[in-house]
Amino acid sequence: MNKPIRVVSVFCLLLFLALLVNATYLMYVRSDALDKDPRNRRVILATYSRERGAILVGKEAIARSVPSDDQYEFQRTYAEPFKYAPITGYFSFYSQTGVERSQNSVLSGEDSRLFVTRLVDMLSNSDPKGGNVQLTINGAAQDAAWAGLENLPGDAQGAVVALEPTTGRILAMASTPTFDPNNFASHDFGAVAELDKKLSDDPRQPLINRAIGTTLPPGSTFKLVTAAAAIESGNYDADSLVPGGSGFKLPQSSTVVGNHDGGDCGGKRITMTQAMQVSCNVTFLSLANELGNDAMAEQAEKFGFNDTSLEDLGGQAASLYPRDMDQPQTAMSGIGQSSVTATPLQMAMVAAAIANDGDVMRPYVVDEVRAPNLSVLDRTEPQTLSKAISSTTAEELTTMLVATVDSGTATPAQIPGIKVAGKTGTAQSTADRPPYAWFVSFAPADDPKVAVAVLVQSSDTAREEIAGGLLGGPIAKAITEAVINR
Repeated sequence: MNKPIRVVSVFCLLLFLALLVNATYLMYVRSDALDKDPRNRRVILATYSRERGAILVGKEAIARSVPSDDQYEFQRTYAEPFKYAPITGYFSFYSQTGVERSQNSVLSGEDSRLFVTRLVDMLSNSDPKGGNVQLTINGAAQDAAWAGLENLPGDAQGAVVALEPTTGRILAMASTPTFDPNNFASHDFGAVAELDKKLSDDPRQPLINRAIGTTLPPGSTFKLVTAAAAIESGNYDADSLVPGGSGFKLPQSSTVVGNHDGGDCGGKRITMTQAMQVSCNVTFLSLANELGNDAMAEQAEKFGFNDTSLEDLGGQAASLYPRDMDQPQTAMSGIGQSSVTATPLQMAMVAAAIANDGDVMRPYVVDEVRAPNLSVLDRTEPQTLSKAISSTTAEELTTMLVATVDSGTATPAQIPGIKVAGKTGTAQSTADRPPYAWFVSFAPADDPKVAVAVLVQSSDTAREEIAGGLLGGPIAKAITEAVINR
C-alpha cells in the first residue's frame, strides 16, 4: 500500500473510532442526563402523547392530563391554578417547574419504580401512563393561606408557609402575585413562548415562589434566633433581667438605634419575656453584641441558615447569616437587620423547631409516590436535620412567645381556648420603600400541630400602619384554625 493511501486509511479509521467513542459516550455515559434534560424535545414530544400522572392534594387532583383533540393526545390541566401554581409549577413544551419538574420521572412514567407498570402495559398492549404524586398539603390550610394573601389591600406581594413541626410536612405554601399554569400547558407553543417572556419581564416577578425563592430581612422575627442563642449560652432564661431603655449605641459608632415605638420598653432593666412581648430592639441589639458574630452565626446555622434543605421542590434560595459581619453589623443582626436575610420557609422552620423541642425537621412537600392504580410505591420519611436548641431552651422560648400573643405585639393571632405562641416582625428596607411585615407562630403551644410564617413584602397599606401583627397575624390565625379544626 502506498503512503498516501495508508495515511487516508488511518485517518478514516480514526474518524470511525471517534464516531464509535462518541456514540458510546452519548448512549451509555450521557444517556440518562440527556434523557432528563428539560430541553430534550424528543422526550417532551413523547410525554405529550402519554397520559401524565396526577398531582394530588387529599383526593383532589390539582394537576392532571385529559384527552385532547390534537396530535399530542393529552392536555395538562390545573384545578385552582393560581392557588397551587407555586407548588405544582407548570408542564410545557419548553420547560417544567415546581413539582412538575422535580417529580417529572414519576409523572411521565419513566421512573424506575414504575418498571413493573410499564412492563404490564407493554405486554397488554395498553397505552403507558404516568405515576401520581401525593402532596403533604392540607387543603383547608392552603385555602386559608391563599385567601389571606388575596385579601391583602391592593396589588400585594407576599408568601405563606405552614409546617407540621414534628415531621417537616409542608401543610400550606402560597405566594402572590402568581400565574395560571394552564396557559403554559397550552399546545399553542408560540403563545407559550410569548407568555414566558412577558411574565419573566414582569417587575412583580409572578413566576417566583416567594415562600422559598425570596430572601428579605426578617426583622423582629429573627429575635427568636437571638433569644435562642442567649438562652443556649447558659446565661439567660425567660425571667432573666436584660437591658431595656430607649436606645442602644452601636459599637464603634455614634449611631443610636431606638425601639419601634420610640419608648423605653418598660424600663432600663426588664425580663427577657417582657422584651419579647414588646419586641424591644434595645434588648436584642445588646444581646447580639454581647454574644458576638460566631455565636450568633452558629445558632442561625443550626436553624438552617446558610444552607438549603427542601429537596423535592426547586427554586429554594438560601437564607443568609454572614460570618464576616463586624461588631455594629452583628448587633444589628440581633433584630433581623444588617445583612441577615430569610425566606418565609426558613422562618417557619425556626418556629417549628421551637415547637418541636428544638429539633429541625427537613421540610418536604411530596408525601407519596403512587402507581397509576394508586398503589403506594414510595413514601417520604421524616428526617431530623439538626438539634437547634435544647428542649429546655425551647420551653423557655415557648413561654415567651405565648406571652407575646396573650398580651404583647402578637395579639392578632389569639384563638379562644387555644394557647398560641407567636412573634411579629417589621423589617426596614430602603428609605424610599415601605418596610416588610412578618409574622411567625405555632399552636397549640402545649401540643403543636402547625407552625406558620407570613411575609407581606408590599401592599397598599399606609406606611405608618404596616406591622407584622396587623397584616400577618390574621393570616396565621386562619391557617392555624384550619389545621386544628380539620
